[in-house]
Amino acid sequence: MKMAANVKNRNVEKSPLKGFVGFFKDLGAETHRITWPSKLDLKKTTIAVLTFCAAYIIVVAIMDYGFNNLFRVIFK
Repeated sequence: MKMAANVKNRNVEKSPLKGFVGFFKDLGAETHRITWPSKLDLKKTTIAVLTFCAAYIIVVAIMDYGFNNLFRVIFK
């Protein structure tokens, strides 16, 4: 049984500088493809995230206060 692979030999010299420059060229091209949200959408999502974070902070603070008092009562 003979296993043959079609491998193309490329005599391409790879320099680290070419790879570094190519990365940033590709990065710039990808940045232009991004669909950015409108200002209104950005404001809505920012308010939603901040509201959720504030609610989460309040819930965690209440739980912390409750557990702190519970441990004081138990271990006093």
